Amino acid sequence: KAIQIITEIVDIPEQGLPSALLKKSRGIAVIPGVIKAAYGFGGQYGRGILVLRNEQGDWSNPVFISLIGGSLGWQIGVQKADIVLVFKSRKSIEDIALGKMTLGADVSVSAGPVGRSAEASTDLEMEAEIYSYSKSRGLFAGVSIKGASIQIDEDANNAFYGRGDLNAHDIFSNKRLKAPAVVEDLKRALAQYTSNQ
Repeated sequence: KAIQIITEIVDIPEQGLPSALLKKSRGIAVIPGVIKAAYGFGGQYGRGILVLRNEQGDWSNPVFISLIGGSLGWQIGVQKADIVLVFKSRKSIEDIALGKMTLGADVSVSAGPVGRSAEASTDLEMEAEIYSYSKSRGLFAGVSIKGASIQIDEDANNAFYGRGDLNAHDIFSNKRLKAPAVVEDLKRALAQYTSNQ
C-alpha cells in the first residue's frame, strides 16, 4: 500500500509532491488509511512505515509506526486519508526511534508545497523539519497535522521481520537484516523518485 501511495502522489498531474523535495529528503513516512473522526472533539489514528536515507542516498528497511492525534473544534464527520511525511533531517527520525514524538511540539511540521510551481522553485526553502501531505477522495494537498504523535510499533516490527529483539535503530542500520521481498520493491520505488541522476 505504501508503494502505491508514493507512486500516486508523485504522479498526480499538476498537483503532485515535488520531486525536488523528495530528492532533498532524509526520510519518508507513509501512513495509509488514517482515520480522522470528529464530533465536537476530534481524533485521528493510523499505522504505517518510516524509512531513512543514508549519506549515499540508499534507503533503509522500513520501521513500522503509529500516528495518533487529537484536535479541538466543532466539526462533525469521519474521513479516511493517506498521509505522507517528508523529513528534512535524520535527527527528527532518530528522535522518533528513541520514543514518541509530537508533531509541532517536539519538531516543526507544516503543510508541504505541491505542484509544478513548487517544483520550479530552485531554492525550495525547507524551513520546517517535516512537510506533511494528505490524499483523500482522489485529491492531494499539503495538510497540517500539528499535535499528532508518532511512535514506533514494536509489535508490527517484530511480526514483519520475524524477530523479537529488534529496535528501530537495528532496523535502520542493519543492511543484512532478512526482510520480506516486498521491501526491495519499496526501495526501488523510493529510489526511482529520489535519485539525483
